[in-house]
Amino acid sequence: MKAIRLEEPGRFAAIEAEAPAPPGEGEALVRVRRIGVCGTDLHAFRGKQPFFTYPRILGHELGVEVVELGPGVSQVRTGDRCSVEPYLNCQKCIACRRGKPNCCAELRVLGVHADGGMRELICVPARKLHASRTLTLDQLALVETLAIGCHAVERAQLEAGEAVLVIGAGPIGLSVIQFAAEAGARVIVLDVNAERLAFCTRQLGVPHVVDASAGDPLEEIRRLGGGDLPTVVFDATGNPGSMAGAFNLPAPGGRLVFVGLFQGDVAFNDPSFHRRELTLLASRNALPGDFTRIIRLIEAGRIDTSPWITHRAPLSGVVAAFPAWARPETGVIKAMIEA
Repeated sequence: MKAIRLEEPGRFAAIEAEAPAPPGEGEALVRVRRIGVCGTDLHAFRGKQPFFTYPRILGHELGVEVVELGPGVSQVRTGDRCSVEPYLNCQKCIACRRGKPNCCAELRVLGVHADGGMRELICVPARKLHASRTLTLDQLALVETLAIGCHAVERAQLEAGEAVLVIGAGPIGLSVIQFAAEAGARVIVLDVNAERLAFCTRQLGVPHVVDASAGDPLEEIRRLGGGDLPTVVFDATGNPGSMAGAFNLPAPGGRLVFVGLFQGDVAFNDPSFHRRELTLLASRNALPGDFTRIIRLIEAGRIDTSPWITHRAPLSGVVAAFPAWARPETGVIKAMIEA
C-alpha cells in the first residue's frame, strides 16, 4: 500500500506501508480520497509541532469512502462518502464521561499521535465517520478544519452583534471567521500577510482588516470599534509573541480564546489581566456535534468552501510539492491532496 511518511523535520518519503487488517468490531475500513493540509502538518514539517514524534504518516483532514464494515456497524454503509473525526478518545476518562472527548486524557489524533491518512487505506472507529450524500470529497476533507473554528466560537459563547477580533488569517483563523460571522458577530481580522487579509475581504466579506506589519494595531482596532476594544479576541497564530500580545486587546470584561498553540509558555501581566477581569479560554480540536452541524450548513449552502483550496497535488506528488507549501510566499490558503 502506497503511503507518504514524514521521516524527520523537512523530509518526506514515499513508502510501501502494510495494508490494514480487516475491520474489527465497530470499525470501518475506508479508502482515503482527499487529504487537507493544515497548520499542524506544516508545523510538523518544520519540527515545531507539540505532541509529535517522528516518523509519522500525516493527514487528519480527510474525505474518505467506506470500503468494508466490521461487525456491529450500522451508522454508515459501504460506499458512503464521509468526513473523518480524527480524535481517537478512550470513552472512559472524566473528560469523555462529561461530554468532552476532544480533550480526552488518553487522546490520540490521527496524523499526530497515530499514523494518519496520507495512505491509500485506513481503519477507523465507525463512530468517527460523518457521512453526506451530497457533499464533494473536497468539502468533506474541509469539515475538520471548519470544526476547529466552530468549536472555538462555541467556547466563546458569542452573542449577535459582539465585536470580535481574529488574529491570524491562516486556515484555522478563516474557520473562526466563518463561524463568528455565522453567529452574527462584527468581525475584524488582524494579520501580517497582506495577501491573506485581501483574501478575507474578497472571499469572506470581512468588513475590517488590520495589517499588523504597519505598526502597533491597537489604536486602529480601537478606532474600528468606535473607541472600544473587541469583547472577544481569538488568537489563531500559534505564535508566542502574538499570544502574549493578545492579552492587551480584549475590552474590559472580555474573553481571549487561544485556538493556536506552540511549544512553550505564555506570560502575561497579572494586574492588567485582573483589572479587566478577562476570561482566558483554550480551544482544543472539536466535538462530534460540530462535524454534524458543519455538514448540514454546507449542504444548506450557508458555508461556501469553494474559495479555500488554492493548491493541489496527487498523493504521489506530495514529497515534491510540500516544501513549497510550507513557504508563506507561496500563498497557500489550503492545499488539497488527491489520493
